[in-house]
Formats: sequence, structure tokens, C-alpha cells
Amino acid sequence: MSFINEILHETDPEKIRKETEFNYREYVNPFALRMFKNASLDIIEGKREGASVWDISGEKYIDCVTGAGIFNVGRHNPEIVAALKDALDVYDMGGWISILRERGLLAKKLAEITPGDLKYSLFCSGGGEAIEVAVKLARGHTGRSGIICMENGYHGVTGFALPATGRDVYKTPFAPLAPGYLHVPFNNLEAVKEAVSEDTAAVLLEPVQGEGGIIPADDDYLHGLRDLCDQHEILLIFDEVQTGFGRTGEMFCAEHSGVVPDIMVLAKSLSGGLYPISCAVFTEEISDFLMTHPFVIINSFGGTSLACLVALATIDYIEKNDLPARARKMGERFMAGLNTIREKYPDLVVDVRGKGLMLGMEFPEDSIGPRMVYQLRKNGVITIYTFNNPKIIRIMPTLVITEEEVDLVLEAMDRSLKQIMVQEERFEKGRQK
Repeated sequence: MSFINEILHETDPEKIRKETEFNYREYVNPFALRMFKNASLDIIEGKREGASVWDISGEKYIDCVTGAGIFNVGRHNPEIVAALKDALDVYDMGGWISILRERGLLAKKLAEITPGDLKYSLFCSGGGEAIEVAVKLARGHTGRSGIICMENGYHGVTGFALPATGRDVYKTPFAPLAPGYLHVPFNNLEAVKEAVSEDTAAVLLEPVQGEGGIIPADDDYLHGLRDLCDQHEILLIFDEVQTGFGRTGEMFCAEHSGVVPDIMVLAKSLSGGLYPISCAVFTEEISDFLMTHPFVIINSFGGTSLACLVALATIDYIEKNDLPARARKMGERFMAGLNTIREKYPDLVVDVRGKGLMLGMEFPEDSIGPRMVYQLRKNGVITIYTFNNPKIIRIMPTLVITEEEVDLVLEAMDRSLKQIMVQEERFEKGRQK
């Protein structure tokens, strides 16, 4: 048996846990391990299937984190796995300084399914890199440097992406950052108008803020941004890293409002949860910059043969099974249940909101989010509060989740809130004594 098979077929959960935690402490990141434990996310993943993941001890959890939207087609989707295995029988990744048929086929497919006149694609490995491509294209095409971003937005933590992320805790240790970024309140068109200057190249935003607290952009706001950008010849960039590929009930979140950006950034679920890939998709007009700067980004692992074939299989699966419609249906079922829960626990639940299967539940104080995550894990569900706002837990299951599994999550939420309510009542009685 090879050493890889030994790793894959080790059956002693206690040995695996001790070994893995030791390796994290000694060789990976001891502080990340501590964070996972504090967030009740110290599950060591074993089996992964459909909407669920199993700890190596055999405990089953419905996954409502999904890497903030990586696993839209489900955990370890057998059709996508088969596509990757087939590709591996024929190809390696392919050379970066090569013309790859698979890259061309994926770019053509993205041009067909993205809204409006989005046409060309430049490929990377992760979302932050693709944001960098979008910023470079905007600056190169317009000859301006200003990027208007949103407070509490999240666009990654790499070079040109980090300054766009709207929370100082991510940025302060790494100053000085690339200049030219200005942050304004989200869903506030007047603030954007006031921020526009002769040097503004682009407006960058998420159509639903993920880490900011699952906050959808208003349709009127998006239409206003489109008109404003057209008026001043500014590019509009949508970060659909979390919202893309059916997550919100349409193939792309932009389709809800009918507003087409000049550049759309895609990642996470394009990978099928199996092989990293991201891209910036943009209009033909913007491509004029590529005539003199064809290598906007040099990425050895962006848009490889294997990645593109997995992405094509993923898109095919999403279309064939109409996962956007499924996200709408399951999202409606979730929202009905969440609203019932909010009415049942008015002192604990402030709001529930979102689109499709990108949902959030808001609590009145920061401490309840982490406690809810802890209780949900005890009740068979893994979730996490949003990084920019611990008052809000995200509910982002796979798009293949069944009605029965939705109901199990809702029941777990009800039980978890009941347990927190009992704790609150005990605390209040103790305080009064």
C-alpha cells in the first residue's frame, strides 16, 4: 500500500485527531487551530457527500458553511469527480505558456451564460487574484486609478484586493497598501455620487455582501450605480465570488436586478469544490487594453486544462439540474422557517435576510453568534458567523440540499435558540439574586 493509501484508509479517529492537531500546532498555524476551536469549527473532515460532511469520528453534520459558497454542486459530487478522473487519464495541468483548448472552451461557455455583453475571461486560481485582474483592467482601460469600494465589503487579502476590503482589521498590519481606494457606505447611492472624481476608474461591490452580514444590494441602488458609471465613463465591477453560479436563485446575482456590470469576478463554486479556478469576465470594449498588455496577470496555475474541464463539468451539472431554481425553492422554504423562528424568539433574533441559499440570521449582540454556532454544532449543523459581523450567522448550504435536510437545519436552529434562551433566563435569575 502506498503512503497516500495509508493516509486515505487510516481508520483510527483518535490517532488522526492527535496527529492533525499536532501538525497544525507545530507546522501549519497554531493560532488558526485555536481560532477553529474557539469557533466550534475544529471538525476534522472525513467523508463528504451531498449536503453533509462527517467528522473523522463518524459524526454527521449538514454543512451550512460550504467554504462561503464553494460547494454549490454538493460535497464530493460524483459527476464532477468522474470528470476530473477522466481528465487525469489524458492530461496534466497544461503549460502556462501554451494555448489550451479547454481554456478556450470554458471562456466561450462563460461568455454564453454571463449576462449582457460580458465576453472575455482571464483566469486565476483564487478570488483575490481575480479581483486584482479586475482592478488592473479598470485602471488600464480608463487610465485612472480611483476605485470606489463599500464599507464592510470583502474582496480578499492579496495585493490589489486587500485595499478594497472594507474593514481595517484585515489591512492595518500590512500598511502601506496600494493607494487609490475610497470606501463609502453600502446601498447609499448619494455617497457614491459624492465620491466620484475625475480620477475614478471603477466602482467595486458585492451584489450581496457576504462577510458584511448577508446584506443584499437594493435594485434601485444597482440601477443608479449603472447609470452613474455610464454617465462618468466609470467601470462597474461585481464581485460574484460568493453569489455566482446559482447561489442566490439565479445563475448570477446580477440577473435579479437586470444590471450588467462591465467586469464580473467569479471563483469558489466554479471549481466544483475539486479544483481551484477563478476568473474576471469583461466586455469586449475593455479588452482594448490587452492589445498592449496581454499579460495582465501571470499565473502558472490559473485556467489549467484540469481546472477548466472541472469548471465545464460543474456548469453543465448546474444547468442540467437547474440548481438556481432549486436554490430559489429551498431558499423560500428556509425563509418561511426562519421567519417563524424569528417570531418565536423575538428577543434573540433581530432579522433574517438574503437571497436564494445565501441567508443570514442576525442577533442583538455579538456574543450570541458564536454561541449559536456552538449549539448548532451540537445539534448536527455547522455554520459560522460572518467575519465582519459576529452578530450574524451565515446559512449557505449546498444547492443540492433536500427539503428534509432544510427542515433538519430549521429544527436544529429552533433547538439551539431554545437552549440559548434557557441560558439567558438562568443568567438573568442569577443576576437578580
